[in-house]
Amino acid sequence: MLRKISTLALVTLALLSVDAQKNKNTQYNDGVERPKLVVGIVVDQMRWDFLYKYQAKYGNGGFKRLLNEGYSFNNVMIDYIPTVTALGHTSIYTGSVPSIHGIAGNDWTDKETGKNVYCTTDETVNAVGTEAKKIGQHSPRNLWSTTITDQLGIATNFRSKVVGVSLKDRASILPAGHNPTAAFWFDETTGNFITSDYYLKELPQWLNEFNKEENGKKLVSKGWKTLLPISEYFESTEDNVAWESLLGSAKTPTFPYENLAKDYDAKKGVIRTTPFGNSLTLKMAEATIKGYKMGEDNITDFLAINIASTDYVGHAFGPNSIEIEDTYLRLDRDLEAFFQQLDKKVGKGNYLVFLSADHGAAHSEGYMQANKMATGFFGEGLEKTLNDELEKKYAGSKLILGIDNYQVYLNQNVIKEKGLETDEVKKTILGLLNKDKRVLYAVDLEEVAEAAIPEPIKTRIINGYNWQRSGDIQIITHDSMLPTYAKKGTTHSVWNSYDAHIPLIFMGWKVKNGQSAKPYHMTDIAPTLAQMLKVENPSGNIGNPITEVLEK
Repeated sequence: MLRKISTLALVTLALLSVDAQKNKNTQYNDGVERPKLVVGIVVDQMRWDFLYKYQAKYGNGGFKRLLNEGYSFNNVMIDYIPTVTALGHTSIYTGSVPSIHGIAGNDWTDKETGKNVYCTTDETVNAVGTEAKKIGQHSPRNLWSTTITDQLGIATNFRSKVVGVSLKDRASILPAGHNPTAAFWFDETTGNFITSDYYLKELPQWLNEFNKEENGKKLVSKGWKTLLPISEYFESTEDNVAWESLLGSAKTPTFPYENLAKDYDAKKGVIRTTPFGNSLTLKMAEATIKGYKMGEDNITDFLAINIASTDYVGHAFGPNSIEIEDTYLRLDRDLEAFFQQLDKKVGKGNYLVFLSADHGAAHSEGYMQANKMATGFFGEGLEKTLNDELEKKYAGSKLILGIDNYQVYLNQNVIKEKGLETDEVKKTILGLLNKDKRVLYAVDLEEVAEAAIPEPIKTRIINGYNWQRSGDIQIITHDSMLPTYAKKGTTHSVWNSYDAHIPLIFMGWKVKNGQSAKPYHMTDIAPTLAQMLKVENPSGNIGNPITEVLEK
């Protein structure tokens, strides 16, 4: 009897503690005026011009609502290279650059071992929500700087609920920062959203319930047909061109993709390369807001969302395909529904949204050829060619560890063993690269400040160079030269406008309507948010607040 009473007492105390904490958060007020919820939406591989290319077909509640109610900045550039996903998300949320925040690529080469390093892989943590161990072994431990989400947590004594959501692990983890409530990403072995025990020991009940709904399966059940009659996709190339990839079991890159449901049953990851991956992500975002009751008390919460399927579709089909146009038209409708949910649950005017992109994308090589513009491929066999030439001159086995992110990594251990001079080996490699007519510049990364390279390329090289994780020589190719792995579809990672020019729109709490053509940088987003939220800048911040959006 006493044991039953004791158990009841403990349960009662626990419930009272939860209620007390909830009441504490409701009553808490530090006197600083902030929105109830901040929502960061980073659309993967979204070129700035996509805001306008399909504008006639957008509805009024998605991209047009952002433009008509928010403040749009039309001249925002990425201020480093390589322009890839992990760097984009990290730089948006840290206000910093790879040289400082430490995320030097999606992957980089370990200079000691020569092994590949993935930006968020962490073998000290365990998967939560999946049996696929490696899919869950991720954390932000490779990130050196704090994020704006970290700073919000510090300012509120970590009362703020902060969550990252994406199909991609890195695009959920890096924006959410070092000590969030959670970060969730997609497990293509199960079709579920999962995490690691860096964040949680088990999935919350609301997420288990969401996963049981099998939303991905439902979304692909009717295949992928164009939203509008295919004859109306005037902004895109023909439906079947040589430079597009195949999707799932499709025999041609053409609509409709009727086997999508079967393809999903066989491999859940196929949803990534469809607009339904975006729909699934925003459904997950809505479930997260509801599950964690974000925006319901007096303490500002932060939801970092990555829209990733735009990137997968772009890589597969290129930025001028009907597939990418349909993806954006569907995303526009999904955003409209999502904003309506925010209006309903948090209240219009109570939340702050910003929308941007982690990078853009090049036009497909075949598209450029067809339209008589300079293009080509670069990089096939380059590492072997350089190593062979070095072997002839120095009789040194594999003096190059690898080539990542257009950077050549030298094998310092072999150079030392052979008694060679690093500078001499660099000069030899630079000489070989500069004979290649596809190369615009090749530069020693330790000497880039003195190199005869114009701005803004020079500064972007410097900002992207992390001496502990980057390579030794940077290669800058001619415009529209794609790496050979992108013979179908497209890719990104260079300094040019097609990769570096990104959208940026703020909408909602305290934001007036307007637009600006003044030059700004990706790194200006975090300090602007810091000013709006009245919190300290992230630790590695180099950006400046955008005063136009701060003016009431």
